[in-house]
Amino acid sequence: MRVYEIRGGFGLDKLVYAERPDPEPGPMQVRVRVKATSLNYRDLMMVEGRYNPRQKLPLVPNSDGAGVVDAVGPGVTRVKVGDRVMGLFAQAWLAGEPSRQVQGSTLGGPQDGALADTMLLHEDGAIPTPAHLTDEEASTLPCAAVTAWSALVTQGGIKAGDTVLLQGTGGVSIFALQIARMMGARVILTSSRDDKLERARALGAHEGINYVTTPDWDKTARTLTGGTGVDHVVEVGGAGTFEKSLRAVRLGGTVSVIGVLSGGAGAMALTPILMGNLRVQGVFVGHRQSFEALNRALTLHGVRPVVDRVFPFAETRAAFEHLKSGAHFGKVVIRVE
Repeated sequence: MRVYEIRGGFGLDKLVYAERPDPEPGPMQVRVRVKATSLNYRDLMMVEGRYNPRQKLPLVPNSDGAGVVDAVGPGVTRVKVGDRVMGLFAQAWLAGEPSRQVQGSTLGGPQDGALADTMLLHEDGAIPTPAHLTDEEASTLPCAAVTAWSALVTQGGIKAGDTVLLQGTGGVSIFALQIARMMGARVILTSSRDDKLERARALGAHEGINYVTTPDWDKTARTLTGGTGVDHVVEVGGAGTFEKSLRAVRLGGTVSVIGVLSGGAGAMALTPILMGNLRVQGVFVGHRQSFEALNRALTLHGVRPVVDRVFPFAETRAAFEHLKSGAHFGKVVIRVE
């Protein structure tokens, strides 16, 4: 099997091509010929050693992959050879609350991931691919789309007429835009570029705020809601944007923390959370039930993921550099086969 692995230390220069023997599926395992894998900011952080500096190496990164089952081990009944499937982010998380076991079962670290032409999955962690999606599109769902669904629906409970504030135009934010529109919510989205705001409006965003020309975007969001504040913020920025998110949300509103693009540590006052009766929730992607609910919704509405660019397997390093540049709109995908 062909893989890219982090070997001999961290950094993009340590992400190298390698070949390994083809694995044979054991009991309850399925072998998937990977057709496409998508990139998340988590994957970049893993390669650079910022996600888990103690991660054991070598490691095949990337949590998200889609392909075709080509072999099954003893006892497998959920899927069969020839089925198109995606990998569940946390292989051991089928429903309910997460656990240490769940955290230890995540693909792309600590378990080998999808940046390979072959991967082994537990049958419980092989999710049928929606028929209307290509393998490249399907490869974008397991982390970013499920995270957005968990934040807004499974944990967030948004409803028609709610107002959602989204930050940027990366994978999670664009999926959150599509999900919020499916649920009948109003979307306000921020970006540093007017052309990206226009593309977001074409996807259904109601208002856009350029946070470069309008640095007090939290005040603008409150103005757009008649001074009340938004119902829900999907917080991807981290320490650099969190306080503004607290100021943008209404009394009793929700802030879903799903990213740390501007840093994961910083001093902050707890008073706004207390006095605003706010709900601040961390979102660790999601379980299989959430993934399956998301897929039903995407299929019902015919929604397709927004793929920014598809790179060939041989240009994996360039794909990571493109993600790191922040120039993308939606998801960056690597075609494996």
